Amino acid sequence: MPIIVNLDVMMAKRKMSSGELAERVGITPVNLSVLKTGKARAIRFTTLEAICQALDCQPGDILEYQKEESTP
Repeated sequence: MPIIVNLDVMMAKRKMSSGELAERVGITPVNLSVLKTGKARAIRFTTLEAICQALDCQPGDILEYQKEESTP
């Protein structure tokens, strides 16, 4: 998948645990884990906004587009 989730990186930079972030954002630790592992199929803008607010970052700090290499 060409969208990379760098949530772990931002959490480490802010020294914040998964449990603390889940509580601040208002989502379950399981749903946060799904986001962190990149297995989520979608994210609500309200959730993304809450994550950015809790981590004091921009959406681009968390989500990254990586172009897929084409096979010949």
